[in-house]
Amino acid sequence: MTKQRPQLPSFLSRWPRWTLWLSGVVIVVLYVWAFDAFFVSPTGFRWRAIYGDPHYPDGYEIRGIDISHHQGTINWDRLRNAMINGSPVRFVIIKATEGNKYVDENFEQNFALAKENGFIRGAYHYLSPNSSARSQANFFISKVNLEEGDLPPVLDVERKPQKMSIEDFQREVLTWLHIVENKYQVKPIIYTYYKFKDLYLSDERFDGYPYWIAHYYVDKMEYRGQWKFWQHTDAARLPGINGYVDLDIYNGSFYDLKQLLIPPSDVNDDAPLDTITVEDDSIDMGDDD
Repeated sequence: MTKQRPQLPSFLSRWPRWTLWLSGVVIVVLYVWAFDAFFVSPTGFRWRAIYGDPHYPDGYEIRGIDISHHQGTINWDRLRNAMINGSPVRFVIIKATEGNKYVDENFEQNFALAKENGFIRGAYHYLSPNSSARSQANFFISKVNLEEGDLPPVLDVERKPQKMSIEDFQREVLTWLHIVENKYQVKPIIYTYYKFKDLYLSDERFDGYPYWIAHYYVDKMEYRGQWKFWQHTDAARLPGINGYVDLDIYNGSFYDLKQLLIPPSDVNDDAPLDTITVEDDSIDMGDDD
């Protein structure tokens, strides 16, 4: 018995088959483009599965890492002897807080052990879009006791609330920076990825802050502004850490890095927070989380 070819639905049978194949190809191309534009590109520095093994940029001597609870329990005896492309690990930046309620579960242990094992240490806060910058700054200050010789506090800025204007968003970021700077008497470091910096933080009011730029799987930094730190991969492995860890480089000498650290305190750190003035920090980022 001769098999009959499957019949197309009546609304498709009027078109030649080649047009249907072409339409299918176009749909697939559009889908891939949309996926890249809306999901990969905005946070492309995090797509390890797409970009593969880490790169180790040449020409930099001062290497470090950043960690959180995602690295689990760290074997600090092994980590303190680890080498990154022939250079020792000099600094460790540790996630401390997020929003106005969350403290990283491993922060206190990691923060203490980093100093015990001779690393220059730092602490970062992830700016949540769900609570005000003022409440988040005060929360960070209440949970993080930075000391002389530590890196300046770090603000991780990766998301802008969709319904907030760029101007209001910048005001929120400045609110956090000003409050925390007043506390520690040193300019905080801003962490972000280079496309986000160009889109939302290209304002002269941010020019005086040290930048930590995330840009993965490239041989050189493509961000053309001034920067101090470069997070160049999230796919590295080091002794003492199970799984992947982020690698960072400092753009300068070890002497320069030491000059960036928190100096001896000669101010009253116990000044009440409500004496701090900010340009206009009344913007509401949403319900407090």
